Amino acid sequence: MSSNAAVSQFIEKHYRHFNAATLVDAAKGYNSHLLGGGKMLISLAGAMSTAELGVSLAEMIRQDKVHIISCTGANLEEDIMNLVAHKHYKRIPNYRELTGEQERALLDQGLNRVTDTCIPEDKAFRSIQKHILKLWKSAADKKERYFPHEFMYQLLRSEVMKADYEIDPKDSWMLAAAEKNIPIIVPGWEDSTLGNIFASYIIKKEFSPSILKTGIEYMVWLSDWYKKNALGKGVGFFQIGGGIAGDFPICVVPMMYQDLEWHDVPFWNYFCQISDSTTSYGSYSGAVPNEKITWGKLDIHTPKFIIESDASIVAPLIFAWVLGW
Repeated sequence: MSSNAAVSQFIEKHYRHFNAATLVDAAKGYNSHLLGGGKMLISLAGAMSTAELGVSLAEMIRQDKVHIISCTGANLEEDIMNLVAHKHYKRIPNYRELTGEQERALLDQGLNRVTDTCIPEDKAFRSIQKHILKLWKSAADKKERYFPHEFMYQLLRSEVMKADYEIDPKDSWMLAAAEKNIPIIVPGWEDSTLGNIFASYIIKKEFSPSILKTGIEYMVWLSDWYKKNALGKGVGFFQIGGGIAGDFPICVVPMMYQDLEWHDVPFWNYFCQISDSTTSYGSYSGAVPNEKITWGKLDIHTPKFIIESDASIVAPLIFAWVLGW
């Protein structure tokens, strides 16, 4: 640890017990996995992009601390929305006190609320829509097919929105990912604003849905990637939140082992989840890591950590440790 690593030194001194101690253990385990030559998958659920996780995640990507990302369609698009419309976002610290009438007033202003932050529909959603539509139509004209993240990479690399950037580009994890060309898995992409917009164009018969590669094709692609990268120290799994962003990619291992009967497939070699979900009522997002042993995802000896806390607080601290900040 560098003598200038103020955040890491603070964590080392003060985070000694309970979830705080697990945070330190998980961060050290992350580092050990990378130092041993392992790769790391990070999954993003919830509204991590709107929470501006890119401030730390982008640097993790640039420094090769992340090798593949699985995220919801919302996180894929909302990092770019923040990139081009940040000054038009509206923060509402007293969101818990809003009446139904006040919520409706926000809607009438074109402000869609995510907890304490409102995303400006016109400046965020619609500004991306007009550009991505051209890429969708171009793919249709050329009879080409792409994954959702590939369309977003095309959008960013075209620099058509560069003049509209309203944050430091270094704080956009999607820009960092596009520059590094790291793979992104986006299961259930249709459950996103751009997914809804895409569906609207299908209904209007603007083009065929076949231009978009599916979630099944993502799983097929991921199986090939995993086989190539699971040698040696293997691949770790760092899960932020729950839901499909984590549930989908972690299943690639039992799919290969059980369904394809490839019995030489290594388990995930590190696992950490930051979540406030509980283990009641069959919640997979709240399941303790040991349950994943029974599903053929983790091994008995896989380093396992679960931090029951707010991911918007915990993830940047772990990233700061890994980055030596």
